[in-house]
Amino acid sequence: MPFFEGKPRKISDKRGMEIDDAVLTITEADAVKMEWPLHRFFLQFLFLFALLFFVGILVRIGYLNIVKGGEYQLKAEHNSLREIVIPAPRGIFYDRFGKSLVTNEPSIDVVIIPIDLPKETEKRDAIESMLVSTFSVDEQVVRDLFASLAPRSIQPVLLKEKISQEEMILFLSRNRDLPGVSLYKTTGRRYTDSVIFSHLLGYEGKIRKEELLLHPDYLMTDSIGKQGIEKSYDEVLRGKNGFTRAEVDALGHVKQGLGIVPPVPGSDLILNIDALLQKKVFDELQLLLEKKNLKQAAAIVMDPRDGAVRAMVSLPSYDNNLFAGGISSENYKTLTDDASLPLFNRALSGEYPPGSTIKPVIATAALAENVINQSTMVNGLGGILKVGNFSFRDWTAHGTSTVRQAIAESNDIFFYTIGGGYGGIAGLGMDRMKKYENLFGYGERTGIDIGGEATGFIPSPLWKKEKVGERWYIGDDYHAAIGQGFITATPLQILNSINTIANGGTLYKPKIVSQVRSTEGVVTKLPTEILRSNFVNPDILRIVREGMRETVTSGTATSLKALPVEVAGKTGTAQFGNENKTHGWFVSFAPYEHPVLAMIVLVEGQGMEGYNAVPVTQSVYDWYFSRTDLHE
Repeated sequence: MPFFEGKPRKISDKRGMEIDDAVLTITEADAVKMEWPLHRFFLQFLFLFALLFFVGILVRIGYLNIVKGGEYQLKAEHNSLREIVIPAPRGIFYDRFGKSLVTNEPSIDVVIIPIDLPKETEKRDAIESMLVSTFSVDEQVVRDLFASLAPRSIQPVLLKEKISQEEMILFLSRNRDLPGVSLYKTTGRRYTDSVIFSHLLGYEGKIRKEELLLHPDYLMTDSIGKQGIEKSYDEVLRGKNGFTRAEVDALGHVKQGLGIVPPVPGSDLILNIDALLQKKVFDELQLLLEKKNLKQAAAIVMDPRDGAVRAMVSLPSYDNNLFAGGISSENYKTLTDDASLPLFNRALSGEYPPGSTIKPVIATAALAENVINQSTMVNGLGGILKVGNFSFRDWTAHGTSTVRQAIAESNDIFFYTIGGGYGGIAGLGMDRMKKYENLFGYGERTGIDIGGEATGFIPSPLWKKEKVGERWYIGDDYHAAIGQGFITATPLQILNSINTIANGGTLYKPKIVSQVRSTEGVVTKLPTEILRSNFVNPDILRIVREGMRETVTSGTATSLKALPVEVAGKTGTAQFGNENKTHGWFVSFAPYEHPVLAMIVLVEGQGMEGYNAVPVTQSVYDWYFSRTDLHE
């Protein structure tokens, strides 16, 4: 059927020409033939577009699943599931009788989860400002922390530790406006009698970035031992963190818990320390300093039978709870600016001229090398030994002495003679003195199980030639023989050398920790370690011990005769500087026949008047050997 019916009409085109409308008559079949090429082209275009679109989708799906699947799966899980760390409580310190020296207290820290922070600068700036007002932290600290965050990290980063209850309540009222900010439940240390034990125990604190490089298995929110036993036994004390698996929302808030792996607490340490003895030594030293208007002192008490450290005190001291709680810049500056150096552990880090405390070792060397025997007599020379134009003076005039008397009376002329030689006695010379001093532990670390130990120094003629540019003179031998000149030693080294004399010839490694007790209650006793033994004839050491006993019965420490036990010891004064100041020493052991304690007391910077260390020793021994709670 035609599209148009009826009589043909005349139709004018746009140019005014008449066209017969019959010419425009088209059948339906003709119209279909004309439209099909257009339909076919359009359908082909749609098919090709759809094909390319689906191929693109398949390629993208394949890329996301095969190439990036693991990465995006991990991110997706982390966006919904988190393992929230439950920190392990650190092990506890106990003294040898079971008294705890530290406790773990619940604490709450504030942490940032970088991946949960908003990406928009305005929102992050708003969070920074709110953190400053919520937790009373310095604005620059917050700004620097945010600038250092890795945007996609899920590891918490510490903002502030041990927040107050007021800060916690304020945060809980604002936490919906603080995405990426969380509270972190942990524990903090509280040290009992902190000032008394601080140099021994040290302290723990939050790990720093530079420490993370050395301990990659730690988290940025973990604590680590910084000083003392806390540091040297950190791996034993720290335990193993647990975690809670939880589902979180887009803001990082926990929606529900999905299970807990409990933490494993760290092992406890049972120390060789006697807490009551430590307090007694501390109190007596503190009292002495106050009476004499002095500032610095140190003392160590050990068991000469095995090297167990019973007490170690260094004054002035400090409060290690300040560090455990995150010390303020003001408090830290006060400690570091103090000229008396309260953070310095004089007992094992201080290097001093040992003075006459070295004489028992020099006497041992002279007897062992046959420079003298137990009956050799040396003239006191009226207290002055002259070599050419040089005079070497004694602290007082002595008569003729044997080795026992010389030890008891601290006869410098005797030790000048056996050290450098005089009259008919050849003398040891520095090389042989150094040999025996090294054997007794001078000039090297003892290896005690706490950090910061100094080495001390024993010179030699070759060292002086190379370092000072001078040859070694006989006067250097004389000074070395009485513990002066270039020689330095730590209180720990001096005491350990006297331990060796007291116990008959065994040099032990000092130990503060006695046992490790695991969470399951398994106790591991740490072995006694011998550095060397049998290097001196026991008969020679007996002679030296007898001389040290005479120090108390008829020598420079007769005030100790009144004690309930027999004591042997050696006094010492060592000059330093140019102000007629000396360091006062007393090293001793008791009971004389079967010693269970050896003690050294150092009083820094006293005048020339006498032996301030002896009264401290007397008070401590009198108290200790009158106790009824001992289990020796």
